[in-house]
Amino acid sequence: MTDSILEFIKTFFMLFFELLALFIVVSFIVSFIQQVISEEKIKKILSRPNKAVNYLLGTLFGALTPFCSCSTIPILAGLLNSKVPFGPSMSFLIASPLMNPVMVFMLWSLLGWKIALVYFIVLIIFSILTGLIFSKLNFAETYKGVTVKGDGFFSNKQGSKVKQALNDAWAFLYPMLPYLFIGVFIGAFIYGFVPAEFITKYASGDGVFSAMIASVIGIPMYIRPETMLPIADALVSKGMSMGTVIALVIGGAGASIPEVVMLSKLFKKKFLVAFISTILIVAIATGLIVNLII
Repeated sequence: MTDSILEFIKTFFMLFFELLALFIVVSFIVSFIQQVISEEKIKKILSRPNKAVNYLLGTLFGALTPFCSCSTIPILAGLLNSKVPFGPSMSFLIASPLMNPVMVFMLWSLLGWKIALVYFIVLIIFSILTGLIFSKLNFAETYKGVTVKGDGFFSNKQGSKVKQALNDAWAFLYPMLPYLFIGVFIGAFIYGFVPAEFITKYASGDGVFSAMIASVIGIPMYIRPETMLPIADALVSKGMSMGTVIALVIGGAGASIPEVVMLSKLFKKKFLVAFISTILIVAIATGLIVNLII
């Protein structure tokens, strides 16, 4: 019992401070980049004649946006109201919550560069395909043409870029600290006290069914990536399939309840059904691909 407690304490502090430092550094870099990329520049670039490239650019811009729906959805509404092509805007929508730099670098730090690389490449492909398919299915007709108030992410910022990046890094970190703390606590608890045999017996499957169940569970749970990834690291170390964990993370981050609620203000039910179904397909497919490759 003493060994388990010591393992818990050691794991907790190592994970917490490692992820804390990573979060601050990556948030600082992202904020610095975002001070150069205004919402107007995004609109202008995504409206260029080269439609094929626009889908890739929409995906990449999505990967550089803030870390939650409170900013992503208002930006999406601004893009659509400015007549930015619908397809690239949908690529932006899919990529934004699933490919933000903190999430990718946390994957890299906790689960290894191979997992992070496979995850990033697969999500780029799926984001582009989703934009193309939604455009071909004329889902633009489901847009209600309303606006959603955001958190002022692209508001004018004064003063030194370095100082502003530091302020933004803290602004991003402060509301995430409870989630990070909870995730590291649960992960450290699993490391220290949950027998590997328990995980292997009940949650080690690597087939379609396991990935499907994990992705479906992830949506109502709404476990933020900052909380889930430390837990995922612990679950994988105890024998859970890597792909099953990835499916759970994508389900929770890609179609969280707050995001779906905000999207319901912008789109009709037909779009919401297609969006949630797409996230489930992406979660299951990515989980299976991860299991196949890794």
